[in-house]
Amino acid sequence: MVEHNPLTHFDEAGNARMVDVGAKQASRRVATAAGRITMSRQAFELIRDGQVKKGDVLGVARIAGVMAAKKVDQLIPLCHPLAITGIDIAFRLEEGSTTIHIEATVSITGQTGVEMEALTAVSVSALTIYDMCKAIDKTMEIGGICLLKKSGGKSGVFERSAAS
Repeated sequence: MVEHNPLTHFDEAGNARMVDVGAKQASRRVATAAGRITMSRQAFELIRDGQVKKGDVLGVARIAGVMAAKKVDQLIPLCHPLAITGIDIAFRLEEGSTTIHIEATVSITGQTGVEMEALTAVSVSALTIYDMCKAIDKTMEIGGICLLKKSGGKSGVFERSAAS
């Protein structure tokens, strides 16, 4: 006898499956994720001052994050294709630590959440910054990617505590 598995992406036999969300009620769902990329002073200042030869690093990273959020179902095997209604990506430059903080908020009215879309938007935004600046600094470090909050759906509201 197989015990009940709380991981919904697995059936009773332990096989991976795409969850059927067809019977779920559509609701407003919003997820916000965050991450950061830390770099050399030179790379940070070139980005801040808009002097990277490849162009507007943060503008390109924002567009890359939006594009990635819209393609999560093509990247993560068991994710559903979603009709996303909004994506906002913001950058905060921290001079002292030469870190760019990235925050992505994704929204939908639908039958499943958008946590993976927000996390992917942050990840690809950071990777795009790395790609555009790797000729300046190959030691850049991406980290801290996490879900900050989400709302909607059966599980309701989640908000990451400051201690997390």
